[in-house]
Amino acid sequence: MSKATVLVVDDEPKLVAVVRAYLERDGYRVVAAADGREALVRFRQAQPDLVVLDLMLPEVDGLEVCRRLRRESEVPIIMLTARAEEADELVGLELGADDYVTKPFSPRTLMARVRAVLRRAGPTSPEDKTPRVVGLLQVDPARHEACWDGVPLALTPTEFRLLVVLASWPGRVYERP
Repeated sequence: MSKATVLVVDDEPKLVAVVRAYLERDGYRVVAAADGREALVRFRQAQPDLVVLDLMLPEVDGLEVCRRLRRESEVPIIMLTARAEEADELVGLELGADDYVTKPFSPRTLMARVRAVLRRAGPTSPEDKTPRVVGLLQVDPARHEACWDGVPLALTPTEFRLLVVLASWPGRVYERP
């Protein structure tokens, strides 16, 4: 099984090269972006399993990128930034980041955090992104789309994730914990 795809967003080419080398050495597929606007485009194209995101970016800053990604996806986000103040970290985590790493950093520690965040996020095998059809319901996890009898459904990220699970096991009865 191939490993996850990671989108690395940073305007420092040397840093991107180091992070890419460590990720690729561990078998991850890497997509890179040098600014916030490019990051949003590459995110939609590559549909990564994880985003490593700098805060101080040209075009669109990292906080705004995080905000926009959270509107359309629950993809795990690790912020990798020179902003070391507690207030910056709290803002990043409140916006939806899953982890926060300050520069300078140890690439080995970053890799451990990548593995931990992906482990918590769950499996990333291709079948997890396979469209599901249950009666009149159509759910496409890869495109984050769901339709009922051909009509698109407006769902929150949590509702969508729940629908994917339910559609994966049609007929199964779930009990409230």
